[in-house]
Amino acid sequence: MASSLTCAGVVWALLSFLCAATSCIGFFMPYWLLGSQMGKPVSFGTFRRCSYPIRDEARGGTVMLEQCGRYASFQGIPSLEWRICTVVTGAGCGLLLLVALTAIMGCCVTDLISRTIGRVAGGIQFVGGLLIGSGCALYPLGWDSEEVRQTCGNSSDQFELGSCEIGWAYYCTGAGAVVAMLLCTWMACFAGKKQKHYPY
Repeated sequence: MASSLTCAGVVWALLSFLCAATSCIGFFMPYWLLGSQMGKPVSFGTFRRCSYPIRDEARGGTVMLEQCGRYASFQGIPSLEWRICTVVTGAGCGLLLLVALTAIMGCCVTDLISRTIGRVAGGIQFVGGLLIGSGCALYPLGWDSEEVRQTCGNSSDQFELGSCEIGWAYYCTGAGAVVAMLLCTWMACFAGKKQKHYPY
């Protein structure tokens, strides 16, 4: 099967896919911020949460429901900063995934990715990584929301974790974005083969 990629381009395609998958998995998982509430572990993502308090009508009190889920609506996300983070990070992950899938197709399809297309793809990856990085930078601004304060010992504030800690998904998302911005963007410049010029 013919490829439109150079050897460096094949490495770029695989690395792009790994970066996109890492960022997307980290974005989707609700393990960006870890804490505890009522003796139960609680974790937050940008648009998902694990373990949340519910009213127990039988006992007449509040109990922790230990399951993960999305917020009921976009407005249900605890802070404006987290809503912006969700949109910005999601857009960045979408761009990285688009380029990664195009690059993987370039391994199998002739004349799909030229040098120019590779450079444009690298630029798109840089923008995607920048968006994800911006989302990761915005995330701590939402630590002053009431839900986070309840989980982090009422001592959390913007860029102050209180008794909580940053989870693996936050690092995963950020690492995928950094590698995409620095390494994939550079490798994309050498990914496509030079176009053949046919005399007419």
